[in-house]
Amino acid sequence: MRAIRTIRRYVPLALLLLAAALGGCEKKEERPEDALLAYVTAWDRQQFEGMYDRLTPEAQAAIAKEDFVGRYRTIYEGIEAKRLSVAADAPGPDAGKSADEVEIGYHVRMDTVAGPIEFDHRAKLRRTAVGKRTEWRIAWEPSLLFPGMAEGDKVRVQTTPGERGEIVDRNGVGLAVNGAASQIGIVPGKWAAEAETSKAKLAGLLGIAPEEIDRKLAAPWVKPDVFVPIAFVEEERMSDYLQIPGVDKRSKSVRAYPLGEAAAHLTGYIGEISAEELEKRKDGGYAAGERIGKSGLEQLYEDRLRGRSGVRVSIVDAGGKEKAVLAETEPAAGETVRLTVDANLQRIAYDELRKDAATAAAINPVSGDILALVSSPSYDPNAFARGLSDARYEEWNRDPRKQFLNRFSKGYSPGSAFKLVTAAIGLDAKTLDPGEAVPIQGLSWSKDRSWGGYYVKRVHEKSPVRLTDALTYSDNIYFAQAALRIGAPAFAQAAAKFGIGEELPIPYPFKKSQLSNDGIRNDIQLADTGYGQGEVIMTPLHIALVFSAVAGEGDMVYPALTREEGAPHPDVWKANAMSPETAALLRNDLIQAVASPAGPGHGAYVPGAAIAGKTGTAELKASKDADGQENGWFVGFDAADPKLLLAIMVEDVKGRGGSGYVTPKAKRIFQQANRQP
Repeated sequence: MRAIRTIRRYVPLALLLLAAALGGCEKKEERPEDALLAYVTAWDRQQFEGMYDRLTPEAQAAIAKEDFVGRYRTIYEGIEAKRLSVAADAPGPDAGKSADEVEIGYHVRMDTVAGPIEFDHRAKLRRTAVGKRTEWRIAWEPSLLFPGMAEGDKVRVQTTPGERGEIVDRNGVGLAVNGAASQIGIVPGKWAAEAETSKAKLAGLLGIAPEEIDRKLAAPWVKPDVFVPIAFVEEERMSDYLQIPGVDKRSKSVRAYPLGEAAAHLTGYIGEISAEELEKRKDGGYAAGERIGKSGLEQLYEDRLRGRSGVRVSIVDAGGKEKAVLAETEPAAGETVRLTVDANLQRIAYDELRKDAATAAAINPVSGDILALVSSPSYDPNAFARGLSDARYEEWNRDPRKQFLNRFSKGYSPGSAFKLVTAAIGLDAKTLDPGEAVPIQGLSWSKDRSWGGYYVKRVHEKSPVRLTDALTYSDNIYFAQAALRIGAPAFAQAAAKFGIGEELPIPYPFKKSQLSNDGIRNDIQLADTGYGQGEVIMTPLHIALVFSAVAGEGDMVYPALTREEGAPHPDVWKANAMSPETAALLRNDLIQAVASPAGPGHGAYVPGAAIAGKTGTAELKASKDADGQENGWFVGFDAADPKLLLAIMVEDVKGRGGSGYVTPKAKRIFQQANRQP
C-alpha cells in the first residue's frame, strides 16, 4: 500500500513535466543562417539534389531539378574538382529578424585540373511560405556557382599540351625532335558530291585502301565542316592532293626522327595511347588521344620526356568570349635527354650493316660511353609518328628479315669472340702458359672415349700451338683444352668477374648474359663453352665491355647511355676482371691477330692504326654434323688510340666468307670514324 500511494503522489508532477515538454517542442521559425548552413553543407558534400530543394519556388520554376543537378555535376567533373570546401559566414546580429530578404556571405575553395579556385561571395535568402510553414530559401542565380557568371555562360576548360622533350646525341644532334609536317585531310561537306571518285583517287595517291578513309570519316566527332586528318605527305606533292575536291591541308606539329632507320630501335617511336596504357597510367594525368612512347628510348624515358599540359579554366559567354579566368597553369616542356651516342657514328655503322641481318655496339673503352647501338634491318619510326597505314604495318610485320626485332638488345652465341674470356681466366689462374707450345694434331679432337662420337674441330691445322697462334687462327681445340684445364667450377666463378649472368647496369632492357642454362653439366659442355659455343649467350654490348678490360688495365668500364649534368658516374663496372699483366699480353696478341695476313681478322687491319681484335663464327645447329646457320663476329679497338671499340655480329655468313665477311665492315667503320671532325 505504501508503494501505491507513492506513485499516485507523482502523477500530477509527471503530467506537468510532459505538458511542459510538449509545449517546448513547438517548432520555431528557421533562421536564415540555418538555411544557408544546410545549403552549403549539401554543396560541400556535392549533394546537388539537396541544394536544389533549398531554392526559392521562383528559382525552381526557372531551372528544372535535373538541369540544376546536371549543371553543377558537369562543371565539377569537367574541371576535376576535388577537396571542395564551402563555409558560410557568421550572420549579422539582426539577420532575419524583420526583413523578408537577407544576404549572407560564404567562402568556397576547391582544387581543380588547373589549380586551386577560391572565392568569397554572398547568397541572397528570402523568407518563403511553404505550406503552413515559413522557411528561408536560396534565391539562386548562376553567379552562386562562380562570381560573375550569368545566365547562358559556360565554364570552359582549355588544355595546351606541354612540348615533349627531345632526345639528342652527345653533340646536341637531334635523334627524336619536335617538328612540323604537312597533313592532308578531308572536309566532308566539300567532298560529298564526288565522294566515291575522290576517295578512290586519294587512296590511290596515298597507296592505302579506300576503307581506311571510310573508317576515319566514320568517327563520331566528324561533322560536314570539320577537317578530318588523313595522312602526312611531302610538301612537293601537295598540289596533287589539293586538286581533289574536298581535300585540304594544314601544318601540324609532329615527332621527327632525323636518323630514320639508322636509330629506330634505339629511339623507338611515339603513338596514340591505348586503352590498356591509359588504364595503367590513370593516375598520371594521361587522356585519350594523347601521344606516348611506344618503344625504345621514347618509352624508357617517357616520364622525363613527357611535357606537362597547361590548363585554363574560364567563364565564357554564350558566344564563346572569355569573361573571366578562374584558374590557370602554364604548360611545361619535357626534359631534353642527352645521350652518349654519336649520331654520325650511328649512321656510319648502320649504313655498313643495312643490307644484312646484323647488329653492332660501339663504346669508348676508356669512359664507357655508348657511342652506337645498331640493329638491321630496321624501319622508319617517322611512319609511326605520322600515322602508319595498316597495309604498311602488315608488310613490315610479315617481313622474314624481322625489321621490328631489336637485335642489339638480344643475346647471341658469341662464338670465338668469347675465347678472350677463356684466355684471361686461364692466364690469371695459371692454368694456361702463353709460351707453351701445345701439340695438337689434325682438325678434330676428342678428350677420350667417354665423349663417344663427339669432337671439337678447328679450321687451321697447326702444331704446336701457342696462345698467340690460337688467337690469330681462332683455334677451337686449343681453347677447349684450356677450359678443361681450368675446370667447370673455377671457370664459372671466374666468368662471373666479367658480369656474365648479371643485368647490364644501364636502364635499357638488354638480354641478360649467361654461361649456361643451368650450370655446366659435363666436360663436353665445358669444352664447347671454352670457345664460345655451348649455351653461352651475350649481347654485343656486353662483349664490347669485356674487351674494354683489354683496352685498359684489366677493369671493365661502367657503361653509360646518358650523361646527367652534375651527376657522378662510376668509371669501373668490374674491377680486376683480369690482371693488368694479362690485359697487356692479350692486347698485344690481339694486335697480332689482326695484323697477321694469315689470320681471319686481317680484314679489319687499318694501315697506321693498331687494331686489336678477335673474329668469331658461332654455329647454330642441332648436332655437330648437321647443317645450320653461322653468325659472324668481329670485336676490336685501336690499341694506339682507344676511343672506339666495336662489336659487330652479322647473321647467316655461311658461304659468304664467315667472319671474313664482317671484318671489312669493321675496317670501314674505323676508317670513317677517324675522318670525323
